[in-house]
Amino acid sequence: MQLDKIVNYHKALSDPTRLRILLLLSKGEEIHGQALAERLNLSQPTVTHHAAKLREAAMITERRDKNTVYFRLNPEFIRAGSEASLSFIFSKGTQELEEQSPENSLKESVLRNFFAKDGRLRQIPAQYKKKLIALQYMAEKLTPGTVYSEKEMNEFIKQYHDDYATIRREFIMHQFMYREHDKYELNPPEMWTRWENVK
Repeated sequence: MQLDKIVNYHKALSDPTRLRILLLLSKGEEIHGQALAERLNLSQPTVTHHAAKLREAAMITERRDKNTVYFRLNPEFIRAGSEASLSFIFSKGTQELEEQSPENSLKESVLRNFFAKDGRLRQIPAQYKKKLIALQYMAEKLTPGTVYSEKEMNEFIKQYHDDYATIRREFIMHQFMYREHDKYELNPPEMWTRWENVK
């Protein structure tokens, strides 16, 4: 269940009257709106309002017979919402929050806007943080422990952008790679200039 559906599930439960309606329906029998109003000592419009909220959240179903509306509990969905909440909080929550974090939204935006469908970099981003995201994306395609000649580096970069000299220099400047005697090798990721740490 998606996060917004879990939130809507709990919004529907956030009113004492709605909880009482669910409790009255929990025996599994249909109850019409007037009977609910009488048992709860509420007006018919108030019950209709709260029942509509529960129906929108799929916690109850309704059946109309002429001018009378009957309500019934939808226990399967109530249990599913409860289980989804527990699963989100205790197992999937951290991962989902990371996926929805502003940092990952920015990364996805940069990759979508600056890289074409064929994988080529449309242009080197001018903004520092976005440039680091693009550089990191390309650096992650290199093989750790492999020593590349300058020619091999140029060929690798040209898959993404024609200005291989600039990107090669940026790799060195931002610690993605080190160069010795025109040989290039990836640094450990811990040494990279991390875009996440740029203010």
